[in-house]
Amino acid sequence: MTPAAATMPPQRGFGETMRVDAWWKQPLLIFAGFAAFIIYSTWAAFQGTHYHFGPYLSPFYSPELFGDSPHAWFGPKPGWWPGWLLFSPALLILWAPGGLRLTCYYYRGAYYKAFWADPPACTVGEPRKTYLGERSFPLIMQNVHRYFLYLAIIFIFILTYDVWKAMWFADGFGIGVGTVVLAINVVLLAAFTFGCHALRHLIGGFRDQLSRSPTYPAYRCVSCLNRRHMLWAWLSLFWVGFADLYVRMCSMGIWHDLRLL
Repeated sequence: MTPAAATMPPQRGFGETMRVDAWWKQPLLIFAGFAAFIIYSTWAAFQGTHYHFGPYLSPFYSPELFGDSPHAWFGPKPGWWPGWLLFSPALLILWAPGGLRLTCYYYRGAYYKAFWADPPACTVGEPRKTYLGERSFPLIMQNVHRYFLYLAIIFIFILTYDVWKAMWFADGFGIGVGTVVLAINVVLLAAFTFGCHALRHLIGGFRDQLSRSPTYPAYRCVSCLNRRHMLWAWLSLFWVGFADLYVRMCSMGIWHDLRLL
């Protein structure tokens, strides 16, 4: 007898599946959440106005390297900036935290499904016939994630300093609702950043006998945050947008900041 030839099942067409559950809900919600944040953050970054109010500075604009607010490190817009080119302090720095999220291991898995349908869900047909993987251009650029992590850690310290500045009003020390909003933003961003898979590897994930390493306690701490990495990713994404919105609404006089202390 001749053995039966092994055959592969035919490749599914886009959206074809034997699943009977509502598999499309999760990628649709992720698409809506990402799209809403991208649209708002892009709009806010290009405004260049209403990004500060009293001691508050929007996290989209921090650090403000050049700008018109009292928070600017090096003064107003530099003279060498082309007059025909739109200027916004946010455009000088948002590429760093944006790069961390774009190359984040969790986010990659999420937006590959939601935006590229790669695939839209498990055992669901995707719209392409070939896959080059992350060893080919342009996805090979995702390997810079570790370097964006280094920059993101610096941003955490800068945003923490912004919270300290947000406690000093014209009449002295105080705490307002905006202070709390900016403080929560730092906590959520820190939980997301310090729970990063790349940081977990750098601290000790590459060791053969991790339990004998002096960095083991730090590794356990990062691992604890890493177990909720998806949660921190979404909470921090929502809150950093809300923090900008809060400062913007106060600056425009639509919302009024309440002094708690």
